[in-house]
Amino acid sequence: MQATAYTYDPETRSGQVLLDDGTPVAFDGAAFEAGGLRLLRPGQRVRIETEGSGDDLRVTLVTLQTF
Repeated sequence: MQATAYTYDPETRSGQVLLDDGTPVAFDGAAFEAGGLRLLRPGQRVRIETEGSGDDLRVTLVTLQTF
C-alpha cells in the first residue's frame, strides 16, 4: 500500500502517514525501524504494510516507495 508521510518525530521515530483517501494513520518506532529508514520528510511518498482495519488499522512497516 502507498501513502504520503505526514508527520515524523526523529526522537521517537514515530509519526503519521496519509492514505490516498486522506485518512491519517499513525506509525510507531518499531514500524519505522522495520523499514530500515534513517529519516523521513513530510510529503515523501512511502510504501507501508498494515494490519487490522477501521479504527484498529496500524502500520507495521514504513519504507520508501521504489519503482
